[in-house]
Amino acid sequence: MKNDKMKMKYRVNEQIRVREVRVVSDDGSEVMPTRKALELAQKEGVDLVEISPNAQPPVCRIIDYSKFLYQQKKHQKEMKQKQVKQEVKEIRFGPQTDEHDYKFKLKHAQEFLNAGNKVRAYVFFRGRSILFKEQGEVLLLRFANDLEELAKVEQLPKLEGKKMFLYLAPKKAGVAKKSQQKRDREEAEAGAKAGAEGVSEEPKTDGGLFANAKNGADALKKLNID
Repeated sequence: MKNDKMKMKYRVNEQIRVREVRVVSDDGSEVMPTRKALELAQKEGVDLVEISPNAQPPVCRIIDYSKFLYQQKKHQKEMKQKQVKQEVKEIRFGPQTDEHDYKFKLKHAQEFLNAGNKVRAYVFFRGRSILFKEQGEVLLLRFANDLEELAKVEQLPKLEGKKMFLYLAPKKAGVAKKSQQKRDREEAEAGAKAGAEGVSEEPKTDGGLFANAKNGADALKKLNID
């Protein structure tokens, strides 16, 4: 059925009834009378296939029609395989989530991001727990920071009703890398372990994954990593 639909999509040989066409090939293109193009196709034992009917004049190829349909079908299949269906996965926290539960959910988020999905993490404040909204915000900021090698922040923590949301999107394959902020922090820790008496100046930072988000500087202050 799909093959029949593809056949109906293209006019071929005597179905092409315009006065002239542009014939394209690996060597270039040439505008010629349709009759001449048909004769060339017949001479080579192949077909004249109209591939762009809305062009002026219409664009055609001299090619075996069955081979052309096969190539088109193969191209469509390859394009479909390249299309990655991106979903939004949810991660739910409480304002006082314990460390074990946090690590468990962090691992799930890493799996979601590695699969190319977005992550919507949120803290649900039940009843009077809304009093801990600052604690929930810091929890989400920590979550984003722990995922900085895999994700970029699309939206910093924002309270909507009884839920505070954080939106993360996966970085492109091959792009995930440590932020300047994390590299500086690791260098400082390494220096301390080596017996350094202290860091003489504050680590320079570009804000890491928070740099692309609105109010990123404020987020860094709340997380105490700036």
